[in-house]
Amino acid sequence: MENISKYVSNMKENGLYREFKYLNSGQGPKALVEGREIILLGSNNYLGLCDDVRLKEVAIRAVKEYGVGSGGSRLTTGSYDLHKKLEEKIANFKGTEDALVFNTGYMANVGILSALCDKKWVIFCDKYNHASIIDGCLLSGAKLVRYRHCDMDDLERKINMYKGKVNLIVTDGVFSMDGDVAPLDHIVKLAKKYDMFTMVDDAHGVGVLGEKGSGTCSYFGVNKDIDMQIGTLSKAIASIGGYVAGKKEMIDYMKNVSRSFIFSTALPPASIAVSLKAIEIIEKDKDRRQKLIELSNWFKGELKAMGFHITDTITPIIPAIIGDAKKATLFSESLLEEGIYVPAIRPPTVQKGTARLRISLMATHRSKDLEYVLKVMQFHGKRLKIIEG
Repeated sequence: MENISKYVSNMKENGLYREFKYLNSGQGPKALVEGREIILLGSNNYLGLCDDVRLKEVAIRAVKEYGVGSGGSRLTTGSYDLHKKLEEKIANFKGTEDALVFNTGYMANVGILSALCDKKWVIFCDKYNHASIIDGCLLSGAKLVRYRHCDMDDLERKINMYKGKVNLIVTDGVFSMDGDVAPLDHIVKLAKKYDMFTMVDDAHGVGVLGEKGSGTCSYFGVNKDIDMQIGTLSKAIASIGGYVAGKKEMIDYMKNVSRSFIFSTALPPASIAVSLKAIEIIEKDKDRRQKLIELSNWFKGELKAMGFHITDTITPIIPAIIGDAKKATLFSESLLEEGIYVPAIRPPTVQKGTARLRISLMATHRSKDLEYVLKVMQFHGKRLKIIEG
């Protein structure tokens, strides 16, 4: 216990200690956090559907019809007709033969990688991939080779150095802490050249990019070329769960081999019903996606003009790089005092020296509120000597 106490104390001293912020309301552009109304700028609720009345209504109907719990794992008593409808909907949405729903995106990545790969495999993994991908790679027992972030020259060089008999390239579609997009067109070319499998985690691309908001693979036109499209139902889709979409034989294999799928109680019917309705809304509501991108581009431009170090992205994830973890935490706390919540992201989530505020916009944010945010960020940015003033 003494070592644990020292570890926690060290985190606090270095600005790395994290505490929960408790919401007392639905998650929208404004929310109650510990009794105070704040402008919420740290959510993955990109399309503003978490508090949408249409989704509330289908959840209530599902509870009335099916009850509140699923009662078992999918291979025992936990499969409902709603699960089948959702998997068919996801496959159609992603342009694949079939799909399989997991309980979370994390469980999907861990379960799929550990089921597919073993010590005979070599996995080539972007350095900035999500922790669930890294954990899945390690759990599989495969040789893990990490290439420089979105660097296709480094990827090809490492393929030539390390490739084995069976190889996989795995990447995020949209990187959650930087908001940038993997060059999937180039990854597909390399995979074809070297006869490799491909896997894309499109958690942050769905609802934002691609035809009808179906994600990064659609954005690059490579739906048919990616072997496994992984995603989550908990971000733009505003529900809970994860999935894999791909060829039917791959999905059949995962149903019977992936341990995180087999040994988990199924998601409750209400959550599945919400996901079904949310995908339907996303497919039809082009204006909502367009508004999100327009707001994001305008907001990024304003922050850049003020002198903030903003990464260029085509997504609503806007990282304002601060560098020092303590200063990033202080900036976040200063904004919260002014009624704005933007989380400070620090190591080990990001690399040392790249602590940041991770700003993420919703399609339902109002320009008036965002103008207030810009004004407050400029004031505290100058006060803390993050930007010149």
